[in-house]
Amino acid sequence: MKRLFFILTTILLTAIRLSAQDSLQVANAAYAKGDFAKAIELYESVLKEKGQSATVYYNLGNSYYKANKIAPSILNYERALLLDPGNSDIRFNLEMAKLKTVDKIDPIGEFFLTSWFHSVQNLLSTDAWSKFGIVCFILLIGCLFLFFFSRKILLKRLSFYAGICLLVFTIFGNIFAYDQKKSLTERNSAIIFVPTTTIKSSPADSGTDLFILHEGTKVRLKSRIGDWNEIETADGNVGWIKSGEIEVI
Repeated sequence: MKRLFFILTTILLTAIRLSAQDSLQVANAAYAKGDFAKAIELYESVLKEKGQSATVYYNLGNSYYKANKIAPSILNYERALLLDPGNSDIRFNLEMAKLKTVDKIDPIGEFFLTSWFHSVQNLLSTDAWSKFGIVCFILLIGCLFLFFFSRKILLKRLSFYAGICLLVFTIFGNIFAYDQKKSLTERNSAIIFVPTTTIKSSPADSGTDLFILHEGTKVRLKSRIGDWNEIETADGNVGWIKSGEIEVI
């Protein structure tokens, strides 16, 4: 009975996988033909069937961009970047989509070490940094072995200095992986999904009007009360917006 259940489960999973692959091929064909509405529908179905994929999010973002739907295109480019932060094509297309947004917000300047940290971190994905950290740790163990058991002074020195470098690489690899994993799990950013919205001073319609934002603008989520989210823009402005007017990245 267990064997039969295992066989049926395997067949079902294989069928689902093949179905997702077929949908992806058809979606790519629809995009190539310029049928962006059909491509959007199929890419969305692939994500539901197959789960998250940087490539599918990227293609979906391209389809929305071609269909002149800027907010959804930015949303999907941002989701693709979370999974593949080192992809220059995704980052370039995201910047192109942002040029079509109304709000031109200058972000608060970062300390140069913070900017350097983020630029290095975005070279690889979470999985890649995890593998990098594991490889460096294994090599570090090898260096320690040589340092303690080798009889050659030169080899001891080389293994000592190499071990220090590998220790630093292991620490930073794990820090980068943890930070990116945190971004994936917390999802504390969102995209404005309505043409125009007025940001309030409190989580109520009676709150004072603070400023106006337009679709496609990225905001950071700070807290939530009922149907309202407290947000912060890249330039540090803070206020409240209805949850139905944003889409979490």
